[in-house]
Amino acid sequence: MTTDTPKAQQSFALSEAEIDQFHQQGFIGPFTAYEPDEMREIWRRTRLQMLDRSHAVYPDDELSGATNISNYDRHLDNDFLAAHIGKREIVDRVASILGPDVICWRTEFFPKHPGDEGTDWHQADTFANASGTPQILWPDNAEFGGTITVWSAFTEAKVENGCLQFIPGTHQQMNYDETKKMHYDPNSINGVDKDGVRRGFFGYDYRELQVDPDWKPDEDAAVSQIMEPGQFIIFWSTLMHASHPHEGLTNDMRMGFATRYVPSSVSVYPGSDHIEEYGGRISLERYGSVLVSGENKNPGNRMVTETTRGKKF
Repeated sequence: MTTDTPKAQQSFALSEAEIDQFHQQGFIGPFTAYEPDEMREIWRRTRLQMLDRSHAVYPDDELSGATNISNYDRHLDNDFLAAHIGKREIVDRVASILGPDVICWRTEFFPKHPGDEGTDWHQADTFANASGTPQILWPDNAEFGGTITVWSAFTEAKVENGCLQFIPGTHQQMNYDETKKMHYDPNSINGVDKDGVRRGFFGYDYRELQVDPDWKPDEDAAVSQIMEPGQFIIFWSTLMHASHPHEGLTNDMRMGFATRYVPSSVSVYPGSDHIEEYGGRISLERYGSVLVSGENKNPGNRMVTETTRGKKF
């Protein structure tokens, strides 16, 4: 007689073949975290809950114009998102790549409304691209850099409404110099045409960071990542990635939710007490990384636990 292993006890670790595939192409998936109908119902509830920012770590009255930051780190005040970042289907696979000691250092909502431009091609290693100040730093002897991004489809993601695009194998070499600083211009949003495609970067022009100003990504090699609600895909932040525009053929909003993971030895916001992005500056006073696997190997990082989540330090 055999019995099914309870889901909570299952391991979702990547196989050796999957790990090899990931290292070759820089991404893997999609995988399923929730069934489509389950995710639709979860998102219906969660979308309404997001309107309440009374316990958000970045209060509205402190955003100083940096409206995009309001999409950051809602896992620190929302129960579903707090559970989502530690979901075994996700964390087991991430730990297969990063090792047993893993923290989630940021989450972000990525909505794509009807008519919105596509997100331009980009890579991120230290996430210093907007301010010139590194937001994550790996130890000097680290084998890798950047972050593991898990992009979850909370709604259907297809070409017509702005799904992700990757250029496989481009994660091994950075084409951008993040020590430079981009110039923020909110008036450029939805107003830039690049080779016949509406692409922007939330008010920035990512091309300002190019090491070679004449270089262009090989878009012929790009692959589109079509996903059902409840699926997720895993990729290095150093992989060349972008998204299609939302063509506005339907009134549905495409919603993606990105969770960013690094080994717990990585320094998060080193030497900083604020985030400076999107024309604004906001305090990290109530911010903290979350340990999702193993042990915290960096006592210098701000951390939160279930008992401190959503509360002032």
